[in-house]
Amino acid sequence: MYSADAAAHALMRPRRSVWKKIVARFGPGILRADRTIDRLALGRIVFADPAARRFLDRLIHPLVLADQERTARRLEREGRIRIFVIEAALTVEAGYARHFDRIVVVHCSKGEQLRRLRERDGIGPSAALRKIGAQMPVKDKLRFADYAVDTTGPLSATVEQTERVHAQLVRDAELRRGQT
Repeated sequence: MYSADAAAHALMRPRRSVWKKIVARFGPGILRADRTIDRLALGRIVFADPAARRFLDRLIHPLVLADQERTARRLEREGRIRIFVIEAALTVEAGYARHFDRIVVVHCSKGEQLRRLRERDGIGPSAALRKIGAQMPVKDKLRFADYAVDTTGPLSATVEQTERVHAQLVRDAELRRGQT
């Protein structure tokens, strides 16, 4: 599986061109002692300032999309993939849904989303609500979905849904290959 978040992290490594542009825009206050970007500090800025978020999105998203496409083509040439799954939370918001054969929206209830976000990032309820508010509402994302996985319930239910979606994605890919 390809992680868009991991690709974005790689782009933001110290002294790379993206890192330089981010530091030039947001200042050295977003850097840790080791010169890496403090993503929580950067997140506080971009989730509070729509212009800052647009800057970051316009800088990062096209580069990640290009890397995804290169990776998929390489793996296809090598015959190493049946399906190419990309974990990319902002695919729909960034306007990139049309670049994919299928879209799977993984979601949970708003209450569960708040709880997970607060726990993961160690933030308060208002900061968590601000982050959620800066994102496209789940009901709108679901309009783009070919498949959906609701992770609100127990892990076993999520695994079961994911296995069903994976099997269907493999069938979809086999049918598509048979038509070409």
